[in-house]
This record gives sequence, structure tokens and C-alpha cells, in this order.
Amino acid sequence: MCELFGSSSKFPLAASMLPLAEFRTHGGDKADNPDGWGMAWHTGANLQLEKAPLPGCHSAQFDSLINTVQSSLVVAHLRKARWPPVNTLGNTHPFIHACCGQQWVFAHNGMVPDVVATESAQSNAVCQPDGQTDSEFAFCHLLRYLTDHYQTPGTDADWIDILSKLSEQIAALGKFNFLLSDGKLLMAYGHDRLHYQESADAGNPSVMIATEPLGESTRWTPFVPGELRIYLDGLKVRQVFTHPAPSHASWNKA
Repeated sequence: MCELFGSSSKFPLAASMLPLAEFRTHGGDKADNPDGWGMAWHTGANLQLEKAPLPGCHSAQFDSLINTVQSSLVVAHLRKARWPPVNTLGNTHPFIHACCGQQWVFAHNGMVPDVVATESAQSNAVCQPDGQTDSEFAFCHLLRYLTDHYQTPGTDADWIDILSKLSEQIAALGKFNFLLSDGKLLMAYGHDRLHYQESADAGNPSVMIATEPLGESTRWTPFVPGELRIYLDGLKVRQVFTHPAPSHASWNKA
């Protein structure tokens, strides 16, 4: 059911140094995620995004990005189409929307279909989904409530607490593992299926986050269920533990 990969580092890393080549094989070869691939990365002052509603394992474009991109921030996704079961570019992760003077990128693993009706009932001038997925509706829901509180890098600000409460509430609707970034911070929420690997090699602190451990390394650590981890330049700067209620519990905004 979809897979996520993210990385954050102090200095740009060549994507070929990350286990993205193995990750790519999970897009319809070694794992059943054949319905789309996408990769976003930070360059200069902007986020770049390439994606396609096709199997990542066969994509020459994805392979080329892995061999050419250098970045201090990467968010990638392999899709198993569930909600809706339609392969289109608009339904392919990651998603990018503008909010609070920043570009934000988001990718999700799991299913939270009830959030579609909840968010559709609101008048959201901040974020309108381009596709039909519950994932993008959840992304817009997060941005709608962050817009009045967001500060950057501001990891001690109240918007982090709002993000954690919103994540907990949406997770109660199903399964909600995600990667989120404002172009500087890498935010990862592990509802029930996410791992991290931290490194300080050669004075370049870094972290990799993946749905499933990649490569032969045994250094991957599972998230505590409901854990939100936030990284800046490869270093963990904030950690919040949430406690999602049982699925389909009623909830309100944070």
C-alpha cells in the first residue's frame, strides 16, 4: 500500500548515494506499487517535482533523476492506487501546494477516505486539490489549519503542536503515514509503518526515512506508532508522540 522515501542533510547529497535505486524496484517489481512514482527535491530556493502515473521500476525518467539529482532534501513516493483506484498524474504523489509564502510537498502511505468529505465541506482558499486522492485532501486539510500559525524554521512554535494534533486526528480515520516539507524542514509522521536511519558521517549529518528498510543495513529504526519526527539539515530538531484514537472516531479541528 504505497511506499515513502525521504532524506534530509546539511549539505546536498547525490541521489545515487541514497538507496533510491532499490526503492525504485518497489514500484511494481519487488513490491506491488505499480500505479505511479514521484520525486521532489529542493534546489536553490524552490522545490522541483517529477512524477508519472506509471510503474517506477520501468521508468527511465526516474532512473535518470536518481543518477543526476543532488539535493539536501528529497521526498519520493511509489503508489498503489486505492483511493481512488485511478492512475492519473493528478493522483500521483508527491503533491506540491503553496502556503504561508512557502512551497510545501507532501506524500502519504495509507488510507483516510473520510477526510475527503470533511475537507470538501470547507471553503479552503489556501489549498485546492488538483486530483482526487484522500492523500491530497488530507494535505490541504493540514495546510488550512497551519496557515495562521506557521513560522519557519520555528520548530518551537505552536504550529508544530497543531500539526501533531491534526496528524493524530486524521490517523484516527484510517492509516496516515506521511512526509511533509516546507522546503527546509522534513516532517515525518509514522502512524504504523515508517523507519528512519540517522548518520553524522563526514561532518554531514543526514537522515533517511522509508516505509520499509532499504539496503542491507541493520541501522533502520521503526517509528513508535504515532510518532512525529522533524529534521532540519539532517538533524532531529523536534519529536512529538501522539496517540491516535481507534479508526473512524469522531474528531474536530486542532
